[in-house]
Amino acid sequence: QVQLVESGGGLVQAGGSLRLSCAASGSIFSIRDMGWYRQAPGKQRELVAVIISGGSTNYADSVKGRFTASKGNAKNTMYLQMNSLKPEDTAVYYCNAISMGMDYWGKGTLVTVSS
Repeated sequence: QVQLVESGGGLVQAGGSLRLSCAASGSIFSIRDMGWYRQAPGKQRELVAVIISGGSTNYADSVKGRFTASKGNAKNTMYLQMNSLKPEDTAVYYCNAISMGMDYWGKGTLVTVSS
């Protein structure tokens, strides 16, 4: 079992920055991949960034060059640095972990970007 808790969301003006954090607990050493997803009102959940177990990171085209996902020194933390935020980035952001073939999700943190 893996538990995930996101933090760092909030209200920011367009062009601003936010840093999201994800804290994992439980069977963290069994985690293979970790990533960030988001869901805007009325839309499906979509991938933002995923850190593959080998260390590479893949990003959605819509956030490339603006967002950076990274792991903390401790195995149980992950961050999403979001720069040059746009109103269309407004969404609930979720942390995801894959462990032993199962998907785990946090409850999400709301990011609102005002124009």
